[in-house]
Amino acid sequence: MAKLYFHFSTMNAGKSTLLLQAAHNYREGGMATYLITAQFDNRAGEGRIASRIGIGEPADTFAPGEDLFAKLQARLSQGPVACVFIDEAQFLSKEQVWQLARAVDDLKVPVMCYGLRVDFQGNLFPGSAALLAWADEMREVRTICHCGKKATMVIRRGPDGRALTAGEQVVIGGNETYVSLCRIHWREAVGD
Repeated sequence: MAKLYFHFSTMNAGKSTLLLQAAHNYREGGMATYLITAQFDNRAGEGRIASRIGIGEPADTFAPGEDLFAKLQARLSQGPVACVFIDEAQFLSKEQVWQLARAVDDLKVPVMCYGLRVDFQGNLFPGSAALLAWADEMREVRTICHCGKKATMVIRRGPDGRALTAGEQVVIGGNETYVSLCRIHWREAVGD
């Protein structure tokens, strides 16, 4: 039975690593997969999902406003797909998450989404909010704060290394820009 999954966490929890491992397991079992990532996140190269531990794979991309039901329908017309994997799912729109839910229901293909739950200000991303509302199954990928507690928040550092409290929701970056923290240390960092 096909389901819509949402694997969520903060930055640097290993979401892309888990995605790549799961896709590998399907292919090792002789099943085809379809990997997709956000078009504008090209830190690993255009159309590539990569992990900080050094593994990566080519992937198709999704653009803002693109019809993902139609995209999956077109891919499935080329041959069977055992599972669809979507990285950077926080960048999906509410409409795109609904299109993925429809694809699960109508096209009978499992879709596994991996992404951030909240931004640097503690707000849900639109794609994450929709996935939290509509996913059949949700799994938290855990990482830890420097104090050893579970990290549930993330700060964005400015050029001076201090936590920013305002700015655009989406700024692409990695370890040089973002730090995952527990809520207590996040509050301390943002001055709450």
